[in-house]
Amino acid sequence: MGGNPNKGFKPWLKKELEKRGFIVESPPMPNTNDPKLSGWVGHLSRMVGKPDKDCYFIGHSLGCITILKYLESLKENEMVGGAVLVAGFSVDLGDKYKVIARFTEKPVNWNMVMSHCKKFVAIHSDNDPAVPMIHGKMMEEKLGAKLIIEHNMEHFSSAPKLQSALDAVLEMAGK
Repeated sequence: MGGNPNKGFKPWLKKELEKRGFIVESPPMPNTNDPKLSGWVGHLSRMVGKPDKDCYFIGHSLGCITILKYLESLKENEMVGGAVLVAGFSVDLGDKYKVIARFTEKPVNWNMVMSHCKKFVAIHSDNDPAVPMIHGKMMEEKLGAKLIIEHNMEHFSSAPKLQSALDAVLEMAGK
């Protein structure tokens, strides 16, 4: 929400992955100040094209629920390589975040998500004011995600780099 692919850890992560041979797309999402789930999932779907096992996702905050909803939308037998969810959530975050509540109105179909992706890493901060640690625990429980807890990273928005996200993708991809 209000995010930008050119801020925080995202440019650093893109550069690091590209140095290792990954083709990286870091798309700006539509209407970031008034996001709509269908618009974001549709945009992601168009960016990906045909998903395959060499396709890895890294989402931050609202991008995480978008990835989960995208995975739900895939056709039977379509698989992706993995997903790294940074400060991710799947349920309503309360009155302070009403504008994004529409992303969580319909519960995540965890079985459907896992039928399209087998590898998940959830990265959370122990002092995130927007997405409390319980959401990381939920990703661990529902997806079997490896939970990584970073200390004093708040919502990761101003983190210049995020080594744990890079390491997670490299591990998923076997690099």
